[in-house]
Amino acid sequence: MAQSNTHARPNILIIVSDDHAYQSIGAYGSPYGATPNIDRLARQGAVYQNAFVTNSLCGPSRACLLTSKYSNLNGFKDNFSRFDPAQPTFASHLTEAGYQTAWIGKWHLGSLPLHFSYFKIVPEQGFYYNPDFINMDNDTSRIDGYVTNVITDLSENWLKNRDTTKPFCLVIGEKATHRTWIPDTADFGAFDHVHFPLPDDFYDSFPGRYAGKVNNMNIAHTMRLGYDLKMKADTGFGKDNYTRFTPSQKKYFDDYYDSIYQDFKSRHLTGKALTEWKFQRYMRDYYATVLSLDRNVGRIVDYIDKSGLGDNTIVIYTSDQGMYLGEHGWFDKRFIYDQSMKTPLVIRYPKMIQPRTKDSSMVMLLDIAPTFMQLAGLKVPSDMQGQSLIPVFKGKDKEFRNAVFYHYYEYPNEHNALPHFGIRTKRYVLVRFYKPSEAWKNKMVNEGSLIIDTYNPKDYWEFYDLKADPEQLHNMYEENKHSAVVKRLKAELNKLIKQYKQQDAAAILAGKMK
Repeated sequence: MAQSNTHARPNILIIVSDDHAYQSIGAYGSPYGATPNIDRLARQGAVYQNAFVTNSLCGPSRACLLTSKYSNLNGFKDNFSRFDPAQPTFASHLTEAGYQTAWIGKWHLGSLPLHFSYFKIVPEQGFYYNPDFINMDNDTSRIDGYVTNVITDLSENWLKNRDTTKPFCLVIGEKATHRTWIPDTADFGAFDHVHFPLPDDFYDSFPGRYAGKVNNMNIAHTMRLGYDLKMKADTGFGKDNYTRFTPSQKKYFDDYYDSIYQDFKSRHLTGKALTEWKFQRYMRDYYATVLSLDRNVGRIVDYIDKSGLGDNTIVIYTSDQGMYLGEHGWFDKRFIYDQSMKTPLVIRYPKMIQPRTKDSSMVMLLDIAPTFMQLAGLKVPSDMQGQSLIPVFKGKDKEFRNAVFYHYYEYPNEHNALPHFGIRTKRYVLVRFYKPSEAWKNKMVNEGSLIIDTYNPKDYWEFYDLKADPEQLHNMYEENKHSAVVKRLKAELNKLIKQYKQQDAAAILAGKMK
């Protein structure tokens, strides 16, 4: 593979967290002070305010990041799939070009990595306390400690022992801030003094939005007191997690959550009072979990800088997708709406990016792999569907992308988020919800997806004007379905469907779904 400027090729560090809501980060406007290290990284580089994913779900988003291909082409449409690690990825290209490549932490792709010089990954979701790790010999071992700290320890150790004559690409896959949001013991209660205001749309009733009405990801009815909020009111916190605590960790855990439970019992909450109590507990655990994530981002970036690597290392902080923090009354992700489709993206690269940059360009995680190719002096493979971000870094492309295509597949599923695809421009969102084919539904059942919904998916459209309705509360499709704007958006949607080889979406629009 052709290279240029081999001696000057930059190192690459990308930290990929899980379900980290951009709205919880100071650099994106959060007022709670949970992310001083990510905020510092943002001041040293750029904050991308319109960064999007292609499929807001843990495994599929990682697969798109690795391959720069939409889910229909990389084969990983849902969390019940298995990623084929033999297919080309940025790791395969960089390793072939002489980079040392490593993935440490959460992988969650149903297979073991290939084409990396090194990996040490947690099985499936991994555990917050005393996690297991799988090494390159396919051996599994347990490492004592809190998962975010352990991942940083392993990452620093790899950096210290790498071949310093070669450039590196290190992917740090964080478990945090995935459900069930268990903080490090050092952070228990860190936000208990904060009363988090309810989002304006917390009690959204979803008029004209069937998918929003029938999903199972609402705090009021779906968030469990035991499993999610660590109370003793239902099935408990979970035996697998309890058995992983050391005696000292268990004492910290029990002392903290038992005192909350005793107070909770004394209140006899019902209705909205119970829902709002659950929201406060969710926020307090979520933000406390963010603290350790942010602290460890600081640790690894400090190591890069103290080792003299800062000037020639591109440092990227992102998440596999966004997360609902009570907006629409929800937690989780999945939908095309902003809180889940948008993801944090903070990049520091002194050679190209000016400090304190705030960029509103429409960029995607799909663009990361082509960027790595170009930074390494390699030709961007023709089968990658993203675009290199280097013109954006240099401020030379003010209209980098005018629209983003999105496609979510996983249905049936435990959250009953209906399948849909659509287009998002800077001002408008046009979405098509659809009934999955019988073949796809049977596939999901056979692969073990949970069916707990009692609703039927249906074919319908949603349309939003983000200028007039930034919270995406008013589906304006019926009154605008013959308008020039919707007609133009449908034409653009069809172009993107063709560009990204979305035959299934094309078949749905043509009425040929089987």
